[in-house]
Amino acid sequence: MSPSDADLDEATTDPPTDRETETEADQLELAARAELLEEENRRLRAEYARARRSQYRRTAAGLALVGAIAALATVVFPDGREVLFALAAVGLFGGVLTYYVTPESFVAATVGERVYAPMAANEAALASELGLSDDRVYIPDDADVRLYVPQRSSDEPPSPDELEGPVLTDAAHRGLALEPTGATLFDAFERALPDAIATAPAPLATQLVDGLVEQFELADGADADVDVDTGRVTVAIDGSAFGDVDRFDHPIASFLAVGFATGLERPIRLEIESGDERSDWLVTCRWEADDETSEKTDSGETRAN
Repeated sequence: MSPSDADLDEATTDPPTDRETETEADQLELAARAELLEEENRRLRAEYARARRSQYRRTAAGLALVGAIAALATVVFPDGREVLFALAAVGLFGGVLTYYVTPESFVAATVGERVYAPMAANEAALASELGLSDDRVYIPDDADVRLYVPQRSSDEPPSPDELEGPVLTDAAHRGLALEPTGATLFDAFERALPDAIATAPAPLATQLVDGLVEQFELADGADADVDVDTGRVTVAIDGSAFGDVDRFDHPIASFLAVGFATGLERPIRLEIESGDERSDWLVTCRWEADDETSEKTDSGETRAN
């Protein structure tokens, strides 16, 4: 073996330097920290879910206790038995119902956002690839609402019978006809309403804003501005739980558009703009105003569920 070969073998078998040893140690430490953080994250999620379940069950126990006290009070106060029996029934029934409908798991808003974001990006890319416009029109029919994305902004909305999609190739109505993300949200919202869905713009806007913030908690705040004469409702949104509202068929905007399309029974054109110092986003729903809408506004009509 030549001296140069011996030197090469010696060089390749040198022990690792201090820097290499420190790098490996740092990597092991980072991996250990990441594992600890993942474990802590799982523990915190489980603890949060357990705390929420405990809160529900304490509420159930409180309602049941009120019902039991009211039932016992009927013996002491016989004159008020009717009211006390009713209170006892409500308390006991509410306690049982609250206990058994306690959710077993809670999905963070960030999880929903991560599920929605790829879908929005894919559909926006598809619309762009097909050369479609930025218009978003929500068209109602007897059964549901469809999202129509036209090729040209000047196109008249097609009739519900013409929305046999998802890809529309008719010369008069080229574009996409999709099921909006807000459709199932609106179905759940309508089922939970104590009253019928309104068909006048102002009360309908109030119902939808309440559902958006109170029922689904999709936003921290929402405030509607209604202009019946021009056929416009603008909803100022604060604190979107699903990030930027100007993305393709965003749940907040979609829910509002589906709601107005259903209640007013006419196509809704959706516009979204960045807000100002008073709100994060402005979601505008437009429709063709006519005398019928004004009459509904005056009478405050509702639609049967």
